[in-house]
Amino acid sequence: MSQWYPVCELDAILPATGVCALVEAQQIALFRPRANDEVFAISNIDPFAQASVLSRGIIAEHQQALWVASPLKKQRFRLSDGLCMEDEAHSVAAYPVRVTAGMIEVNL
Repeated sequence: MSQWYPVCELDAILPATGVCALVEAQQIALFRPRANDEVFAISNIDPFAQASVLSRGIIAEHQQALWVASPLKKQRFRLSDGLCMEDEAHSVAAYPVRVTAGMIEVNL
């Protein structure tokens, strides 16, 4: 059964950046691409390098979608669903996320 977990205050993530959070023993990369309350959550593990680095990637817009480029091998993952642009077989998990009273919550 899925459950909403409070992670951090929205203001703890600067616009155009990402952070890593440990939620129920899973590393989640949270991204706040703009200065509003839009937030995305995907797995923090780069499936190509098996390293916990996606939260440190660069956010970019491509084909009217937001992506993060891995800082290691530069593969891109769509923030809305975790799809890997270069190799769909290496896509990552995406998680529902919401902001409630200024608190970011992730559904696992």
